[in-house]
Amino acid sequence: MLRLLLLLLLLANVAYFAWTRGTLAKLGLAPTHLTEPMRLQQQVHPELLLVTPTEAASAPAR
Repeated sequence: MLRLLLLLLLLANVAYFAWTRGTLAKLGLAPTHLTEPMRLQQQVHPELLLVTPTEAASAPAR
């Protein structure tokens, strides 16, 4: 009984892995890809950011 449960869990994991990788797309079982184009337009340009150290980061450890 425990072997059957283990085998079913293993098959379920393999099926989920195949589904998330898109290998089941030929069968019409591909996951939907959600995109957020508005969030891409609101991104901050990382080249404009400047990170400065704070006092806590520059204090010597005791």
